[in-house]
Amino acid sequence: MKRLSTLYSSVFHENPETVAPIAGSASNRRYFRISGAGHSCIGVIGTDVKENEAFLAIASHFRSKGIAVPEVLAVSEDRMAYLQVDLGDEILFDRLVKVRKSGEGMEEVEQLLCKAMAALPKIQFKGAEDFDFSVCYPQPSFDLRMVMFDLNYFKYCFLKPSGLEFNEVLLQDDFERFAADLLKDDTDTFLYRDFNARNVMVKDGELYFIDFQGGRRGPIYYDIASFVWQARARFPKELQSRMVEAYKDALKEIKPFDETEFNERLRLFRLFRLLQVMGAYGFRGWVEHKANFVTSIPAAVEALAELLEQPFEAYPYLTETLRRMVALPRFEEEPAEEGKLEVKVYSFSFRKGIPQDPSGNGGGYVFDCRSIHNPGRYEPYKKLTGRDEPVIRFLEDDGEITGFLEHIYSIVDSHVETYRSRGFSNLMVSFGCTGGQHRSVYSAEHVAHHIAEKYPDVRVRLIHREQKISETYN
Repeated sequence: MKRLSTLYSSVFHENPETVAPIAGSASNRRYFRISGAGHSCIGVIGTDVKENEAFLAIASHFRSKGIAVPEVLAVSEDRMAYLQVDLGDEILFDRLVKVRKSGEGMEEVEQLLCKAMAALPKIQFKGAEDFDFSVCYPQPSFDLRMVMFDLNYFKYCFLKPSGLEFNEVLLQDDFERFAADLLKDDTDTFLYRDFNARNVMVKDGELYFIDFQGGRRGPIYYDIASFVWQARARFPKELQSRMVEAYKDALKEIKPFDETEFNERLRLFRLFRLLQVMGAYGFRGWVEHKANFVTSIPAAVEALAELLEQPFEAYPYLTETLRRMVALPRFEEEPAEEGKLEVKVYSFSFRKGIPQDPSGNGGGYVFDCRSIHNPGRYEPYKKLTGRDEPVIRFLEDDGEITGFLEHIYSIVDSHVETYRSRGFSNLMVSFGCTGGQHRSVYSAEHVAHHIAEKYPDVRVRLIHREQKISETYN
């Protein structure tokens, strides 16, 4: 904090009275509100000097072009910290959430959203005028490497962890065709990359744009898709159309364009942006266990399912794979009724990883069934599951699983009763074995039925992940 205090003193000629941290977003940068007698500013400590340099260069250039971004007041000698004007605390996305809860002020918010879209062409075209893209971080342009990075980000951080089986060679073929089509545009325009309502601030009715340090040279469609189809925003279709029209009206003042080609290109970038976002949600949510990203996944899956209603004929295997993915039982999330507990009971294979909690709460149990005699070792049972009568007889005659479940019933019952009394809405109980086929399936079946019968007011979802089976009780 000493660097920020020193910078503050150099600008305002007084020592700060308070240095208060501000909650950040997905980045590792740290933000602070620094204030004294009659002065306030925002202090930023970055983690990468090149990223900081990119932000500072873009901010300076944008302000010279009349684009509304925060003014930088001072920069430390090592370029790792800087001060910028305090624009307050109101973020456009937060205002949207607030008015949705209150039901008042939506018309004004929608006007601001359209105003943001109308400002985008200026950022993309004026922002690129005379700009040295070599300062951009980590890449100066939207190129094949970055496209494949984002597609593989989706594949490894979301598609594979989803548990879906797919042919990597066929998928790669479509990825390459998709990438070639995305890169057909070769325009000297600025790609903001993170253009969404979370990166627009509102102060005295005016809009200011932040978090553009990832910008680079690239096509205009990416930013339109990022803003209008931001998964968590869930904008109504009518509003989405109005925002796109606001963009087009502003674009016409800068350059002519073909309407049909515009719409076709935009649809491609909607798909690409969604895949990139889902990769981020998978990594931040499933890998780093950040709850707000986990809870964003259902909205992204819903948006992808809607987009896939019309197939992408140039990429048949990609379309088929994505359609199978959005149909997985784990994504069939229905909102729990307020005040009603929902218990999700999973069976799974440890080889494919422990199921992640889609509610983002991270509560519950994971039980290991591998100490129980495994019917899968014997030929007659290899193609059966724990739902089939011969496997059920094998496990119950052996007897180990009966004692195992008796202990679990008592643990889970106590947890369910506590959660019910406290008004909690989500609990997860998972059973894993080697293949997720016999012992875990049997255990999940019996525990789900036990909870459903004992607690009729509790909603129970039984999910056999490896068999792609989902059932709901109560």
